[in-house]
Amino acid sequence: MAKADFKVTGMKCGGCEKNVQSAADELDGVLSSKANAKEGRVEVEYDEGKISLAAIKKAIVDKGFPLA
Repeated sequence: MAKADFKVTGMKCGGCEKNVQSAADELDGVLSSKANAKEGRVEVEYDEGKISLAAIKKAIVDKGFPLA
């Protein structure tokens, strides 16, 4: 199990937080995620044996939230 913390741009509200979290949470191998619009960050806990960090980042970016 690993944790990663990303700087995310474009999150303005609770709805944005939910979109970022769902982008990560929908992935097989992601155990949990917690987005914070005020800080512009998302913390993800994941299983390195099931999913790569690059795949998690891509899912967030594909939802429309660039990583800084």
